[in-house]
Amino acid sequence: MNAFNSNHVLYQLLFKSNHIKSILLAIVLPYILVKLYRNRVHKKLIASDRLVGKVVVITGASSGLGRALAQVFYRSGARLILSSRRVDQLEEVKKSLISLPNTSSSDEYFEPKVVALDLCKLDAMDSYASEALNHYGRVDVIVNCGGISYRGSVVETSVEVDTKVMVVNYFGQLALIKAFLPAMIQRNSGQIVVISSVQGQLALPFRSAYTASKHALQAFCDSLRAELFATDISVLVVSPGYIKTNLSMNAITGSGDPYGLMDATTASGAEPEDVAKSVLLAVIKKDKQLVLSPLMPKIAIWLRFVFPNIYFYLMKSRAKRETRKR
Repeated sequence: MNAFNSNHVLYQLLFKSNHIKSILLAIVLPYILVKLYRNRVHKKLIASDRLVGKVVVITGASSGLGRALAQVFYRSGARLILSSRRVDQLEEVKKSLISLPNTSSSDEYFEPKVVALDLCKLDAMDSYASEALNHYGRVDVIVNCGGISYRGSVVETSVEVDTKVMVVNYFGQLALIKAFLPAMIQRNSGQIVVISSVQGQLALPFRSAYTASKHALQAFCDSLRAELFATDISVLVVSPGYIKTNLSMNAITGSGDPYGLMDATTASGAEPEDVAKSVLLAVIKKDKQLVLSPLMPKIAIWLRFVFPNIYFYLMKSRAKRETRKR
């Protein structure tokens, strides 16, 4: 059978066969209907007043995803406490929020509170939590969005850099959670949201310090969630893929120097506003986990646990390609 006849038979099977049409219709139509229904439900949830008046702490709020999160939570009527090391940029975020039109169901106005926070200063977390708790009398939601990225090989990375990344991305996060946790337990209410990464579920070459910190954070939150079984406190881990922010620009290298480059994967990543809306919806629904990435990273996560040797081979191939580019 020549190529023309083969293609003709395939065409007949795919487009002329009523059986194929029926199967495709049976699969595609329910999928479309379910997606339309979910979108409608999600829009209603986001437009609801479930977050009106809630006190929300957002770290890393001075730029990128943190800034986008501040916008969507503010529009939902939440009382915001914005934190990062860069107070001047936080003040700019605050001004931009105040200028936004009120789209929540409440007419009450809450001016965002700005509080400086350095995740490297672990001993300062208790005093930071006390200031945040005293401002509104409680904290309902903590969104841990602060962090640092890294680019480098294991061999060329100093232990000091490994330690710095782990302190900011892991120890700083858990110290902050522990500082607020007693007040939440006392009220038997609260939500802990951690912005992790897809790399918290699978490891990539030349990202060792970063992915190790995100794996640690994922494991900590899984343990914490289980231990809070007798409370009404929820723990949500958000694992996004690449987001179009300055994360790679602000990353550090194995020597501790700034990376200073915009990776192509980061430049083509998801818009921060879209990710922030998905996080907002997950908070409203009190989800436990949210993976926000294209299909391929999700397949890689599945391969890591189901067919680990295939995953190891793919990561070795990726490491070879990246080594040739270096």
